[in-house]
Amino acid sequence: MTASAELPASVLAAAPNITSQLLGSGLIGLREGLETSIVVSILIAFLVKSGRRDALKWVWLGVAGAIAMTLGVFLTIQFSAYTVSGLGAEAIAGVASLVAVVIVTTMVLWMKSAAASLSGELKTGMARALDTGGLAVTSLAFLAVGREGVETALFMVGFAEAETLWPLVGLVVGVLIAIAIAYAMYAGAVRINLAKFFQYTAVFLILVAAGILSYGVGALQTVGWLPGLAHKAFDISSWFNWSSWYGQVIQGVFNVTPTPTVLQFGAWLAYLVLVLAVFLRPTKAPAASGDAPTPDDTSAESNTHTVPAPEPSATSERSIT
Repeated sequence: MTASAELPASVLAAAPNITSQLLGSGLIGLREGLETSIVVSILIAFLVKSGRRDALKWVWLGVAGAIAMTLGVFLTIQFSAYTVSGLGAEAIAGVASLVAVVIVTTMVLWMKSAAASLSGELKTGMARALDTGGLAVTSLAFLAVGREGVETALFMVGFAEAETLWPLVGLVVGVLIAIAIAYAMYAGAVRINLAKFFQYTAVFLILVAAGILSYGVGALQTVGWLPGLAHKAFDISSWFNWSSWYGQVIQGVFNVTPTPTVLQFGAWLAYLVLVLAVFLRPTKAPAASGDAPTPDDTSAESNTHTVPAPEPSATSERSIT
């Protein structure tokens, strides 16, 4: 009877950690997967409407290459975490975390500023690529998708020490859900306020990146590359049960530690204040030019990044601004 009770106990003990890994990586996969799917949908819709279905194979070749590159980056991060131990692993994790935060932050802020012209830039780039040849079309698709893929792989730095497949499972599930949503939007079956979706999920990614930064600082302090390892900012380990399911989720998703060093907490807080201030700062709408705006154009703020369908009709192509 005692032996049979041990198995459920161990399963329950592992469940919170598994939940945090699935939830964190799943949300990252959903957000980045939907953004990537929208980029691919724009390219496909443009080719279909232009009567250039023959070039679709070059787009899919570029997408396949970008996915392969993303898997390479992801596996490199995981392989480094598994094969190196001790202070070497801490050093690699610390440096990789800081690099990931810099790149991911740049991409998140870039997407905020580039979103208004994303669709037009992709279509213009595709038109030029079609004039150049198949290699140019493949390169355009590779770069457009690869940018999102590398961002996704870098976000997985925070799960590199999980030593399980659950983060990968969560990432794949999130991406598959994103593809299903994007296809439903492409077919006109689903409409989602993507402006709000991307804004909220971008804030989530910034919170995750702040945790990765704190984790990286702590790792570099452990190996002695940064000072202040013994100086703790505070100790909130007694505030609640950090081994509970919600404590594990907070630690697993956001890399929060109840006993951060002064440097860790300072870096975390400064990053959140500065990056959120820049990201949430209102931006001026671009001046209208050319034809008068349609009803869809005037609602661009509430319908950002929606997926265009290939059929030319009054409602077939929504604003991607």
